[in-house]
Amino acid sequence: MGVLVRAARRVALVAALVSLPLTLAPVVASAAPEGPVFVDGEAQPVFDPKDVVRESLYVRAPVDSDRDGKADEVYAEVVRPTATTRGLKVPVVYMNSPYFSGGNDVANHNVDVELYVPDGKGHYDRRDGKQLSAQADERVAAAVGPNAGPITSARYEGYFIARGFAVVYAESLGTGKSTGCPTSGGRNETIGSKSVVDWLNGRAFARDSAGTPVKATWTTGKTAMMGVSYNGTLPNAVAATGVRGLEAIVPIAAISSWYDYYRADGAVVAPGTFQGEDLDVLAEYVYTREDREICKPVIAEIAAKQDRVTGDYSAFWDERNYVKDANKVRAAVLAVHGLNDWNVKGKHVVQWYEALRRNGVEHKIWWHQSGHTDPDTLRSVEWRRTLNRWFSHYLYGVDNGVQREPKATIQREDRTTWTDEADWPAPGTSDASLRPTAGGSAKGGLSAKSSGRSVVESLRDNSAILAETLVNAPASENRLSYATSALATSLRLSGTPSVDLGISFDKPAANVTALLVDRFPDGTSKIVTRGWTDPQNRSRPSRTEAIKPGKRYQVEVEFEPKDYVFAAGHTVEFVVLSSDYDYTLRPQPGVSLSVDLGRTTLDLPVVGGKAALRRAIG
Repeated sequence: MGVLVRAARRVALVAALVSLPLTLAPVVASAAPEGPVFVDGEAQPVFDPKDVVRESLYVRAPVDSDRDGKADEVYAEVVRPTATTRGLKVPVVYMNSPYFSGGNDVANHNVDVELYVPDGKGHYDRRDGKQLSAQADERVAAAVGPNAGPITSARYEGYFIARGFAVVYAESLGTGKSTGCPTSGGRNETIGSKSVVDWLNGRAFARDSAGTPVKATWTTGKTAMMGVSYNGTLPNAVAATGVRGLEAIVPIAAISSWYDYYRADGAVVAPGTFQGEDLDVLAEYVYTREDREICKPVIAEIAAKQDRVTGDYSAFWDERNYVKDANKVRAAVLAVHGLNDWNVKGKHVVQWYEALRRNGVEHKIWWHQSGHTDPDTLRSVEWRRTLNRWFSHYLYGVDNGVQREPKATIQREDRTTWTDEADWPAPGTSDASLRPTAGGSAKGGLSAKSSGRSVVESLRDNSAILAETLVNAPASENRLSYATSALATSLRLSGTPSVDLGISFDKPAANVTALLVDRFPDGTSKIVTRGWTDPQNRSRPSRTEAIKPGKRYQVEVEFEPKDYVFAAGHTVEFVVLSSDYDYTLRPQPGVSLSVDLGRTTLDLPVVGGKAALRRAIG
């Protein structure tokens, strides 16, 4: 019997039950066919979430990342409606994580080091920074809740089971009961995660603890992956393989290219609040499998290849770049990200989303105003409704029109208003340019018109001063600041701002940081977005080119993407500094940066384009 026909009959039966005397209801209900029920395109809670079968198994992955001569195994747990023992076949919501078994206290890299100079001498990297504590990691809290484990403690389990989905959990390679090694986004982790999808579709071997083969005869094979943070990154990785059977993914606060998590155009840049962390630290952090020695050589290789010295993009990082394989994605992608997430920054979802759209992949995006979190904590009812409709359509084939609905859902700055729009960036967005005018050591101007004059202004790096302190200083030799007049109308950004700097340096190495700031009428401020670059990588992230002191270069800094409304009466400010205390490496103070204002242009993605900018700033 087809799913939709069975669903229709089930709905009719439920309606009939309502009209019968209560004494007759149990008799009729006992004859009800088992199966999912859909109302208005959404799966209904017709299964008892406690009436389940639980299985523990080990899925063989075609990789030997711990080099012990045996294929790695992924530990997985299955939770499925008991009805599947009586012939019902259901699709799967699959959640994979390196965090189910917690983490280790690990030393970060020291960031108070000098910057790399080609052919220079010096010690640039040390693992003696502040400790990354397993008890204070917001990523673990976002991914698996405030307490790691037990493995089946996810917030969504009961919700999906009640609606006719099975839930499968798995521990990423090198963690918990899985074998293999953690490699922070490496190929083996992708293969390990993918192997579970293959097993669900009859293409991989699994066993129970006694060694008895286990087959997934109870599933349709149609699978969705979802998760937050690292748990959301693994769905991106698996989808980028093009594996058959993975019909949908929901990456939340997820990484799309690991280079962009720990680097920015050649600059060594930290994820927010994890200053000094890198791939090797994270791998060591999640290395929770029983054998604590076998993966040490693998993690040592990561430490050597990640290159915190030049910060260059390489084949090592390319292996961890899922964006380049967006053309292989078959799964429909519902991507979610916080507009104030400085851990996994907005670039990750934007470059992934845009690549999917270019390649004709079904896509939708949710933007919220919080940071690194699950939208279920913010707008649970509407979020679960969206999730339900996504999975009902792509896993059960229900024609609920979800693929024809607006592609973007955005929470506005008041944190109350949510809007649906055709897509993102907002329709009608185009670049509009601003140019700085003299006075940046205090407060220069920011105008849509070019002054036509070449004015050079300088700042001196002091990596010990917070960016927020520099932004709010009335004057400083350590930054340059430029502002528009008070806005006559509101101004909405939707997309990725950038600045093209005409800039020179008095030393052969320097950080370059750019900030975009909202100045409120009362004088307070908010850093809306920021961007970083290593001017030695001015041509491309994969190539370090020496800087000649005193020579002017055109250096582009791309800000993190944003959707943000500057209110009428506020001012838009653009700030340039060198080192960013919370994000970049922190060399000794001293390097001087000189900006040629006549050769510097700030490009903003404005809804309404140049006309909207002119109305706002006059």
